[in-house]
Amino acid sequence: MYKQEYEKSGGVNKIKNFTDLNAYKEAHKLVLIIYKFTNKFPKEERYGLINQMRRAAVSITSNIAEGFSRNTIKDKCQFYTLAQGSLTELQSQLLISRDLSYLTKEDFNQIANLTVIVNKLINGLKRIKNQTL
Repeated sequence: MYKQEYEKSGGVNKIKNFTDLNAYKEAHKLVLIIYKFTNKFPKEERYGLINQMRRAAVSITSNIAEGFSRNTIKDKCQFYTLAQGSLTELQSQLLISRDLSYLTKEDFNQIANLTVIVNKLINGLKRIKNQTL
């Protein structure tokens, strides 16, 4: 899908909607990974840690999308900041999951590394918006 859109734009990478943002793309990968790994968590965590982690991960992508659609720079940055808050919440929950041995060290590291990437990309969105003030 993304490759076709890129080719249609004449090779120029134009951001037309939130799905074109690298921050969104990487955060979306994070959501899918969280769903995959939490499927392996104990069933008693279904309404606890599993639900919390999934909601936090989805909140990241939702806030990036909503921020993209806002008209003012202030509003955009507010939603990108909310996305970072959800990301930090997820990072805390990942530590708990690791410490409860719900995640292996390797799985934890894989997910934690992706959260760092997402955080940097969101920071980039905020920095670009703040430079235009």
